[in-house]
Amino acid sequence: MNVLVIGSGGREHALADKLAESSHVKKLICAPGNAGTARIAENVAIDIADHAALADLAIDRKIDLTVVGPEMPLCDGIVDRFESAGLRIFGPNKAAARIEGDKSYAKDLMRRCMVPTAEGKIFTDFNDAKAYAATRDIELVVKASGLAAGKGVVICDDPADAINTLEDIMVKGAFGQAGQKVIVEEKLQGKELSMFALVDGFTIYILEAAQDHKRVGDGDTGLNTGGMGAFCPSPLATSDVFDQVQRDILVPMVDALRCDGAPYRGLLYIGLMLTPGGPKVLEFNCRFGDPECQVMMARLKGDLFEIMQATATGKLDQVSIDWDPRPAISVVMASGGYPGAYQKGKLITGLGEAAAVSGVKIHHAATAPLEDMVVTNGGRVLCVTAIGNSMAKAREQAYKAVDLIHFEDAHYRRDIAAGL
Repeated sequence: MNVLVIGSGGREHALADKLAESSHVKKLICAPGNAGTARIAENVAIDIADHAALADLAIDRKIDLTVVGPEMPLCDGIVDRFESAGLRIFGPNKAAARIEGDKSYAKDLMRRCMVPTAEGKIFTDFNDAKAYAATRDIELVVKASGLAAGKGVVICDDPADAINTLEDIMVKGAFGQAGQKVIVEEKLQGKELSMFALVDGFTIYILEAAQDHKRVGDGDTGLNTGGMGAFCPSPLATSDVFDQVQRDILVPMVDALRCDGAPYRGLLYIGLMLTPGGPKVLEFNCRFGDPECQVMMARLKGDLFEIMQATATGKLDQVSIDWDPRPAISVVMASGGYPGAYQKGKLITGLGEAAAVSGVKIHHAATAPLEDMVVTNGGRVLCVTAIGNSMAKAREQAYKAVDLIHFEDAHYRRDIAAGL
């Protein structure tokens, strides 16, 4: 089988790495890929926004399955484009991907089917949003309704902070068009958990849960990022939590999407807050999390191609998935200044030595080849993933590898999975 992976980040490298292990996969192509995927696949320099060129590539190369990593092409309708051309693809169509691409739509859908989530209101007018925030006397969360690369959620300590944030988003355009509509909601109290489920339109298969570290600094300080590290499994994911999420969240939402004429097919990510009143939804995403994907792929046993093929063809009920019992941890190495301004083109050294550490895999997130070298090419540069007999051992191995990698102004958190 010939497989195409769309995207260029650490998540896509991890998916390509796992797909390359399949006995079914004879040819693996990444578009556009990165310096890491170039070692296991053929990189083809096509922009992920160019759906026509990607579909032509799939036809020309006789691709049997396309796997879409990032949310943007899914929300922009790449699945619809491929399916109209008779191409098999893993991921939800544009209508179903609205669950991530339009947070206000997801919020309305949750209200309709009584899915537990934070209380809040949707606004398109700054003055209305400002007036609402001014009447609150609690911590608030302001969310850009559209896609903002994982940075469109701002936690505000008080109403004044929320009003300033609303002005930044709605008046000054901090997130561009993504912030033309916003949600202002209560800040939920509890612990965060990321859960994932494969859905083929009808069948739901819940995967292992993970915990992500979103803030840029140690101790969960600083700005939100796309993710600075993760670990799997999570001690928070008890059997009771799994049961509640399936009964109260997944089943109602999958049914609601189907009733909305948007049957969901692909990977559904549920960001949760485990509150004293039970799990409540923070957000839905229409793809694997990053870096949660990396720790999940480290523990996944079996053939990822078979799993994705079954999901894409409505045969998920025929799949059984096993997991390595050992825990895994991922540490993201980012460019200095991320998630703000940063420089590209910094030489990366020590990758070979780090990859030789027992239980470690290095997934490239924003890298580029330069002759026989590798340089930085974005904010989140590398994801170092380790698996071990205990969380402490996995953590030890991950940071041992991180310490062997060097590039100018490299930044990473030292407290991923600390204390577990």
